[in-house]
Amino acid sequence: MAVEIVYETHSITEDNERGIATGWLPGRLSEAGRRLAAELGDRRGNTGLAAVFVSDLHRAAETARIAFEGTPIPIHQDPRLRECDYGPLNGGPVSLVAARRAAHIDVPFPGGQSYRQVVEATESFLRDLVAGWDGARVLIVAHSANRWALDCLLTGARLEDLVDAPFAWQPGWHYTLHTGWRGPGD
Repeated sequence: MAVEIVYETHSITEDNERGIATGWLPGRLSEAGRRLAAELGDRRGNTGLAAVFVSDLHRAAETARIAFEGTPIPIHQDPRLRECDYGPLNGGPVSLVAARRAAHIDVPFPGGQSYRQVVEATESFLRDLVAGWDGARVLIVAHSANRWALDCLLTGARLEDLVDAPFAWQPGWHYTLHTGWRGPGD
């Protein structure tokens, strides 16, 4: 058995539209983001999801709420699915944060965290997921750093190759979390 994971990014925020790196700030969906969140619900609502797991940051929770409101699919917020904490750069220009990503793979942003710490938090989440949801199909709604973490943990990708790669949105990414998975090297 395994857990089938569908991963989707949170919808477009007002900050995204303004070129702001929200980080650990809550963020709010823009008008376009609310429309896309509804489309997410249309795309995923009848696909056999057992649950939705979502970052506890407002923009991700708002995406899931809009997408799955009125459905029987349970939504579980989890702080381990948060975006990277950029410290004082939370709410700063995307261009500034993007220029510093590679320097903060293992070294935390001053007053924040490293991308490796995001991987560790996501790994902890996955351990609980495989223990409690074996055989299920679940959706995760989170942030770019969490998708990189999933790529590292479940496909063997390297953070060094991901943090500066251009982002190309798509309607979901698919992963398989095998029973007995214990983390890197399994």
